[in-house]
Amino acid sequence: MTDRPENATALPKKDIAFREFVMLCACLMAMNALSIDPMLPALPEIGRDLAIPHANDRQLIISVYFLGLGCGSLLFGVLSDRFGRKRVLGSAMALFILSAIACAGAQSFAMMLAGRACAGFFAGASRVITVSIVRDRFKGDAMARVMSLIFAVFMLIPVMAPTFGQAILWIAPWRWIFWALAILATLILLWMITRLPETLQPDNRLRMNAGAIWRTVGTIVRTRSSIGYMLASGVVMSGLIGFILSVQQIFFDIFDAQKIFPFAFAAIAGSMGIGSLLNSRLVSRFGARRLSQTALLVLVLINLAHLAVVLSGYETIVSFMILQSLTMMTVAFTASNFSAISMEPFARGAGVASSFQAFLTTAVSSALGSMVGRAFDATTMPLTLGLVIFGSVSFLIVAWAERGKLFTRPHHGVLRDPEFELIR
Repeated sequence: MTDRPENATALPKKDIAFREFVMLCACLMAMNALSIDPMLPALPEIGRDLAIPHANDRQLIISVYFLGLGCGSLLFGVLSDRFGRKRVLGSAMALFILSAIACAGAQSFAMMLAGRACAGFFAGASRVITVSIVRDRFKGDAMARVMSLIFAVFMLIPVMAPTFGQAILWIAPWRWIFWALAILATLILLWMITRLPETLQPDNRLRMNAGAIWRTVGTIVRTRSSIGYMLASGVVMSGLIGFILSVQQIFFDIFDAQKIFPFAFAAIAGSMGIGSLLNSRLVSRFGARRLSQTALLVLVLINLAHLAVVLSGYETIVSFMILQSLTMMTVAFTASNFSAISMEPFARGAGVASSFQAFLTTAVSSALGSMVGRAFDATTMPLTLGLVIFGSVSFLIVAWAERGKLFTRPHHGVLRDPEFELIR
């Protein structure tokens, strides 16, 4: 057995520089953040224009996007294993752009929800296929490091997105947020088409038949570390979904802080970027398992402290921002590491594995996160309690996946040659 990756000698003839690869992958994954965060400040205005009766119902504009994202995630990775990453991703992005244009022209709440569901469905390709592209070239702790670098760049988008959305609202109607999204997605699509080589090797292509797909899914389900870390990722990410669904109401209704909302959101989201950057620096030294498992414990402790603050009646905008920022930083240490660990066995069938991973994590996080959002009661209690529960359950699932052997580093992954030397 060797640590040398599969097909390491079969790299694309027309390759892309490592830094540009990270930037492009980050922008592709940022399609989802671009589809969610800029419109958070606009939800009240959208609600008024489309006659949405209840404030909590505005959350459906976000929730149905995640529903579409989960369904799309189940399909596009499978297609990319058969037809190649680039062709499938490009087609889905073009349909995503059309969905954004449909949202810009929506004249009713139902039309908006339909457009958002379609946008989420086609955006599933950018999430799933990007992970598959990374797995085509890296594995193990090396993949975790690359994913962390991608997340660190990617997190610049949610940091700036609400401010970007608010800036549009200052000079134009909310519909221009969707027009801007369509324009940005078009630019990313052109960049991908002109610069990204096809990363799926011919001998790793799968015939598109039920047998091959079910064999890969069966391998995932039977591989304890894969299914365990996928489930754990879905549970812990439920807290992030609950935060996204609740944050606009928290700042507007609890703290009466509409004016600073974009900047406060940027500060909290920025902590995830810092966490991803730190993880990219530390994962090669300590390993994905040690870092992510420690982060889960820290997440639970932070939110137990936050729960004590809420129960004692001392919650303020300052305490919320500090404790929520620390929480988001720990979430960043779990996201890329859990993804890398669960994807590690799948060089062949990475698209199917990535699809299943994205579908499962999105389904779990959307369902549980929506419960937190719908439970909003003009306090931060539902979100904080949810984070304590999600972090604890996620840690128990990880303990099951590792058969109780926590904080280990069973093997060392290496980057595919020749890029290893570029980021070592």
